[in-house]
Amino acid sequence: MLKRLLLSGLAILIAWTMLDVLMHRLLLRPMYEENPSLWRPFDQMNVVLIYVVTFTLIATFVVTYWLLISPKSLGAGVLLGTFIGLALGISAGFGTYIHMPIPQALAWGWLIGGWLKGIAAGVIVGTLITES
Repeated sequence: MLKRLLLSGLAILIAWTMLDVLMHRLLLRPMYEENPSLWRPFDQMNVVLIYVVTFTLIATFVVTYWLLISPKSLGAGVLLGTFIGLALGISAGFGTYIHMPIPQALAWGWLIGGWLKGIAAGVIVGTLITES
């Protein structure tokens, strides 16, 4: 079981990295460039903190599925991912929009991106961690 948990975490990391590249470096990039005063320069970002946050989110998602979801199935994983992704996406997107002058389109982009990342994570755990 530990092997499947670790494999799920690694697969989520890869999927999320690919989605982040697509979302932030391609689709949302023009909005970031329109508001440069809102963002830290890349060389001032705390890379260690980025990985701590990412690994914590992945571990929390995988362990939540493992401990709380029964029976474990693709459908259960997708359902969990849909709800968790929506919660994280709306808090990142519109939670930030409440407090910072980001464009509303960016808030929607973060919401949709978070939702898609949750669904992807759900597909992964639902596929790799099933009832024996």
